[in-house]
Amino acid sequence: MSSSPSQTSGSGDASKATPSGQAVNADDKPRLTEEEKKQNHIASEQKRRQAIREGFDRLTELVPGLEGQGRSEGLVLKRTVDYMRDQIVQRQALIERIEQAGGSVDPKYKKVSPLSRQGLGR
Repeated sequence: MSSSPSQTSGSGDASKATPSGQAVNADDKPRLTEEEKKQNHIASEQKRRQAIREGFDRLTELVPGLEGQGRSEGLVLKRTVDYMRDQIVQRQALIERIEQAGGSVDPKYKKVSPLSRQGLGR
């Protein structure tokens, strides 16, 4: 079997090396070095952690009793769940009062998810 000239010369390879020694893929984009990959991973992880921190900070602003306290993520989650359960109970009580007074409530506001129903009795 004979090889075509492009195969023997190496010009048909999917990747080549740049003068700096970096490999280049078929689209002529340099491949990332291991150090660049590591730095990208670190940056992505920092971004993810920052988003989580901001989410917890937002919860501490929204949930009564959490503002101005040190932030234990477990405590924030527990108090958020407790607060949401209380809100559901209050909403159900308001719906009952409206209906007892002869009013009507849109069915979409009457829905309670099975998960929230489980914890209502505590």
